[in-house]
Amino acid sequence: MRTLTQTGELAEFCERASTADYVTCDTEFLRERTYYSKLCLVQLALPGDGEAVLVDPLAEGLSLEPLYELFRNENVVKVFHAARQDLEIFCIDGDVIPTPLFDTQVAAMVCGFGDQVGYETLVKKIVKQPLDKTSRFTDWSRRPLTDAQKTYALADVTHLRVIYEHLVAELRSNDRESWLGEELGVLLDPATYRVKPAEAWKRVKTRTSSPRFTALVQALAEFRETYAQERNVPRNRVFKDDALVELASTKPASPQDLGRSRLLLREARKGPIADGILEAVARTMAIPDEDLPRTPRHKDKPQVNPALADLLRVLLKAKCDQKNVAQKLIASAADLDLIASGERDVAALKGWRKKVFGADALQLCDGKAALALKGQHVKIIQLD
Repeated sequence: MRTLTQTGELAEFCERASTADYVTCDTEFLRERTYYSKLCLVQLALPGDGEAVLVDPLAEGLSLEPLYELFRNENVVKVFHAARQDLEIFCIDGDVIPTPLFDTQVAAMVCGFGDQVGYETLVKKIVKQPLDKTSRFTDWSRRPLTDAQKTYALADVTHLRVIYEHLVAELRSNDRESWLGEELGVLLDPATYRVKPAEAWKRVKTRTSSPRFTALVQALAEFRETYAQERNVPRNRVFKDDALVELASTKPASPQDLGRSRLLLREARKGPIADGILEAVARTMAIPDEDLPRTPRHKDKPQVNPALADLLRVLLKAKCDQKNVAQKLIASAADLDLIASGERDVAALKGWRKKVFGADALQLCDGKAALALKGQHVKIIQLD
């Protein structure tokens, strides 16, 4: 089990990897006490029975630039499982997103292995081997790493080679490579991984949409996100969403007001967090009513045809069983309700999903098709 701790060693491995068709990749990181993930280990493996190594990003003087250069190499496919968190690290730390990318979790959903299938499940089903997960929740920042940790970490990229080759063959035989390409678009977009403080309020759930309250939520969420990013602490360590909503309701104007909060952490009632809260509230309260931000009016709740929604669920299951693809990859229950209410700007009605399900769904909605049961199979019948 070779661990690379010097830039020259990493550069030599990446040079060898640059001639391979693909390289499998994984990371171990910590995030419980920080806003950004702390990268603790990188695992890489070459095809077949090729070399598999661990890269120690915590080693003194090690630069990951040779790895980033490999990630930019368009001739080598970078294979991950459930890549989103891994890619976020590389996008934030190195300003790079590995391309071309292959995510085995997404590919497995396209190939009918179920919704958000786990790596352990794929190892059992495709590699036909058990997977030791006893080191999963260890502290990856501590050195030296134990042999058990190293064995666990390497297994995440050595088995991945077999899984990748199996899924590639299945995608090609089913002519679904373009499906996977559509699904990877979000993962390859740098905007997926960069949180703008001014937009942080959108993730806060509230029941009130009055302009003043909304403006306070926006200001407080922006302060919290900026504070968390600048100091690299989790946003909930600044103050939680329920405390944010309480502050937007009570509009504290003094440290004494903050002291009466039921939900604000003790550390947030004084010092820079308290100062930031009071400044955000005061600034927002000084905005004239006519200048307050106007949030878009919520659309009326769609009038769902329940019978049509049920038929769409039957159609979705039938189509997914027929095509052997995960149902949730095509449409959620909420998507089906939207379609049944007349909404047409839905992902299930576009791209490859339209070919598998959407076209027939529209026919069903327009009364141009019906469902029938033939034996144990649901059939769609075109109507005159």
